[in-house]
Amino acid sequence: MDDHTKLRAGIFSIYLYRPVIAMVLAAILSGCGGHAPMRPSPPPLPTEKRLQRMGYTIQIGAFAVAENAARLSDILSGKGLDATYFRAEDGLFKVRFGDYATKEAARKEAERLKASGVIEVFYIVSPSEYAVDRQSRLGDAYLRDELVKTTMRFIDTPYLWGGSSADTGFDCSGLTMTVYQLNGLKLPRNSKRQFETGYPVHRDNLLKGDLVFFSNNKWGTVTHVGVYAGDGKFIHAPGTGKKIRVDSLSARYYNQRYVGARSYL
Repeated sequence: MDDHTKLRAGIFSIYLYRPVIAMVLAAILSGCGGHAPMRPSPPPLPTEKRLQRMGYTIQIGAFAVAENAARLSDILSGKGLDATYFRAEDGLFKVRFGDYATKEAARKEAERLKASGVIEVFYIVSPSEYAVDRQSRLGDAYLRDELVKTTMRFIDTPYLWGGSSADTGFDCSGLTMTVYQLNGLKLPRNSKRQFETGYPVHRDNLLKGDLVFFSNNKWGTVTHVGVYAGDGKFIHAPGTGKKIRVDSLSARYYNQRYVGARSYL
């Protein structure tokens, strides 16, 4: 066989086995810094497990000092209103409360509180202003980043068992519930119910905004929860006398007590 014939035969062989060569190259690249496999799409959630979206809420205040926002939150909570304060992107502390089906209902309640001298200037937060509303346009990654950013703003808030507003501190599930609410999703109040909601996620497939759960008792039941922040880290309210902080899932204490994870997106 002359050189010209050999060359043509070689080219034909490459063409014939081109799909196989492409598969081999893809496998090599994926193991050497190529794209990691994506998390498989979860099955559709049953209706009763889907998180409902927040309606209209009332926002008041723009405080430079957290204690002032805490005081107002206390007053509203004393009147039976589920109020919490948070540090907004502009660095100011604001108070948010309520969950109303219509803007008119939210405004009516705000006007009533204003007339009684409980609040002054107010702002009605529309469902379209929540991060979850932009999810359809910007994708899940956007909402997941927002969930982590919101949680990070609570870093160094004191822990208090049973607390569900930052004026007295958060228990672990109070923190996760508030973070999801501020992004437009209604998460159940306690960690057990949060664990029962959503769909299971393998530890190797965790994404930002997923919730990670732990057990601090001998029965292995869920007693603690945090927000996964990526890179093996999570944000949580660790315990009495401690502040909200970032910890590693691989730390011996949390690794031994890890129960599982849930995603709601």
